[in-house]
Amino acid sequence: MDPTRTDWLERQALYRPARPAVVWDPTGETLTYGDLDRLGASLARSLAERFGVGRGGRVAVLAENSLEHVLLFAACQKAGFVLVPLNYRLTAPEVAHLVGDSDPAVVFVSEECRPLVLDGVPVAPLADVRALAEGGAGDTGGAGDTGGAAVAGGAALDDAVLLLYTSGTTGRPKGALYTHRMLVWNAVNTGIRLSLTDADVSFNAAPLYHTGGWNVLLTPFLLYGGTTVLLDRFDPDRLLRLCDERRLTILWGVPTMLAMLAESPAFEGANLASVRYAIVGGEPMPAPLTRVWQAKGIPVRQGFGMTEVGPNCFSLPEADAVRKMGSIGFPNLFLDVRVVDGAGRDVAAGETGELVFRGPVVTPGYWRNPEATAAAFFDDGWFRSGDLVRQDAEGYTYVVGRLKEMYISGGENVYPAEVEAALREHPAVAEAAVVGVPDARWGEAGCAFVVPAAAPPDAAALLDHCRAHLARYKVPREVRFLDALPVGHSGKVQKTELAALV
Repeated sequence: MDPTRTDWLERQALYRPARPAVVWDPTGETLTYGDLDRLGASLARSLAERFGVGRGGRVAVLAENSLEHVLLFAACQKAGFVLVPLNYRLTAPEVAHLVGDSDPAVVFVSEECRPLVLDGVPVAPLADVRALAEGGAGDTGGAGDTGGAAVAGGAALDDAVLLLYTSGTTGRPKGALYTHRMLVWNAVNTGIRLSLTDADVSFNAAPLYHTGGWNVLLTPFLLYGGTTVLLDRFDPDRLLRLCDERRLTILWGVPTMLAMLAESPAFEGANLASVRYAIVGGEPMPAPLTRVWQAKGIPVRQGFGMTEVGPNCFSLPEADAVRKMGSIGFPNLFLDVRVVDGAGRDVAAGETGELVFRGPVVTPGYWRNPEATAAAFFDDGWFRSGDLVRQDAEGYTYVVGRLKEMYISGGENVYPAEVEAALREHPAVAEAAVVGVPDARWGEAGCAFVVPAAAPPDAAALLDHCRAHLARYKVPREVRFLDALPVGHSGKVQKTELAALV
């Protein structure tokens, strides 16, 4: 049976009013659950009164990570508004497209980001968020007495609470609707699989225009009563110190972040005794890096997700981190999955197919984009992920690659992720990415881009390494060396940029 409550903070203020909900690391300022409930309710009323925001109205924010983001989220969750976090790394024309598409009642903008917003857009300074929240706080009483009926609108489970724009690597960004229902079930799924409690403390350095910043741990923690230490940026040295200072219990990030932590001069001396495990997602964790963390006594849980689903979809139990290295584990509890061929038929264990999802954590669709919504679903509500996976005889799932990244060489399907994994096993390789390129003889062939671990290795030696570990048709045609792989805002390698180099 579905829950009916969308305002979590009202109850959290009763259960644990003095417990820190969010700590802003640059200054140490703390918002308790009582604070967040009180200020969120006050801010919701102020947004309704000053900007006319009603149920379903959009409130945008364009700024680097801040406590104001969290206050706006609290207001939107309470009142049925929709928060639109905008990517501050975009250009002004790109921001203009997102603002025009989402049509917010107001855009709260930091001073640094003001030049990105074109004239004619309803803009307010980011500092106004705190002023609006504090300005109406006096008429609500104490923590747990927020005058919930006075909060404008209210929300239903199927109302949107976040409008999250995808990275747009294949075209214009699409606005994925994230509902209160998704919020609840993602948090429940996450708590069950990760054994979350109100004693958990973690950090958040992910940008808050990205689903990871909101929904990997921040919103699940708000449901379970944990504490999030919010960072303005990812700093591996600072984060390692935080592990001991704040007694962090969970680390998480993309593999690049865990690599930077392991490469920090502070890594060897870091105690990390409070850390239960590290979660990695976005792309597969290289096996050598997993072993580095295992040697430090930190189990690594490979995860998998996407903006439109969850985003916490799969998790590998830490007990299997070595035995099933490279697997994303099993789907979370309240999520159905299938692996299908191009005709939508289930494939057998060991065969590669597209991963599809159905359940309460799946988006209802894309904002004002019925064509994209229709293309994303098939056969009674199954959502197409675009990810190619296989499942072994024990039911563990392995990501093989993206459907659009697969290429055909000599009539054989080649999945770049498999080739990349083989390359990363070579000690001279720090990072690797493979793209399919036209080939006169085979139709397509692989081009490998490698970031060396030290001095560039011999390309011929890397190709020999591939021949020893891969079928001949999977071996790249050539190897090119780069100082760094191009990555997008979510930390994923941008294959389209690599293909343009060939």
